Amino acid sequence: MVRPFSFSKLPLIQFGPGKLDILPGLISGFGRKIIIVSNDRSFTGTEAAFRLFEKLEKNDISFTIISIPGEPSPEMIDVATARFGSEKIDAVVSIGGGSVMDAGKAISAMLYMNRSVKDFLEGVGTREHPGSKVPFIAIPTTSGTGSEATKNAVLSETGKNGFKKSLRHDNFVPDLALVDPELTISCPPAVTAASGMDCFSQLTEAFLSDKSCEYTDCLAVEGLKALKNNLQRSYSDGTDISARSGMSFAALTSGICLANAGLGVVHGFASSIGGMFNIPHGVVCGTIMASANEITVRELRRNGKNSVALKKYAALGRIFIESTVSSDDYYIDAFIDFLKGLTSIFELPKFGVYGIKSEDIEGICSITEQKNNPVKFDQESLAGILYPRI
Repeated sequence: MVRPFSFSKLPLIQFGPGKLDILPGLISGFGRKIIIVSNDRSFTGTEAAFRLFEKLEKNDISFTIISIPGEPSPEMIDVATARFGSEKIDAVVSIGGGSVMDAGKAISAMLYMNRSVKDFLEGVGTREHPGSKVPFIAIPTTSGTGSEATKNAVLSETGKNGFKKSLRHDNFVPDLALVDPELTISCPPAVTAASGMDCFSQLTEAFLSDKSCEYTDCLAVEGLKALKNNLQRSYSDGTDISARSGMSFAALTSGICLANAGLGVVHGFASSIGGMFNIPHGVVCGTIMASANEITVRELRRNGKNSVALKKYAALGRIFIESTVSSDDYYIDAFIDFLKGLTSIFELPKFGVYGIKSEDIEGICSITEQKNNPVKFDQESLAGILYPRI
């Protein structure tokens, strides 16, 4: 029997190498005055940016660039929207990594609200956003968050009482997702690894989620197959456009999957740790992915209450491990070992590099959510996920 499900709307998707060239024509459908959200590292200092800017000018499209230096804060969004509050903006275009796309998504939603975005953040503010926005175009330059296909923008304030929370509405799904793998070629190996592991964790958690359905399972499996064939290749040779295309597909697919099936404890930690410490989102996900799944499997085997999740773990192992062995347990354990191997290959840093100490673990675990995880952990088990990576 097919499980009941609902499925979120998607943006219009333009996918493929060289697709950036069609952007000026697509923008013309919205108007002639736009905001470009980006930064020098991800786009604005590149040759592709200069070519795009020249084409925009030839198409009589005026643009102003807003630079987002790191993960966006409510203050960054408020400053940007105040700057343009009296102007008519036809579209907001984000070209960059997940932080840039989240910032652009929030700016498009807050341009004419005349309030702080903080008032509308889940778990922080008390107001419900009406869903109005300026048309928004998302163009990723990394293969990680899948934000080009989701309805939420993640904003954070870092510190002891910090937070990492979403501005969310069904209408905030981008109007257009333009995914050009050529834009990811300049992505350095460390960012390729961290963003790739974010993508990997999203596909895995959506597949294992207690909210998954036949649609999300099919998509997650195809995304995982693409990731298997291309993650390490894109890390080893960033100029391999075939590998970069595979990872762009995997990341886009991970966004669609998480929007419809939700995520698990790895992203619960990414939220709690990211609010307290200045640490890249992908690093959190990649650094604990192996330990989180290892302890999840341990608890599933111990309580014996979720055989479906263990079957899915075995399916994950069969995707990544080539063997003639038929035992589910073999593939489950091999999948965990594969994750540990990636953590080593990618030289993912331990949390101590970012100032996280063992005495911080209790506080982190106390605010970590476990929505949609196939097993619910006690505080001791949550701490067990983090201790190996301190």
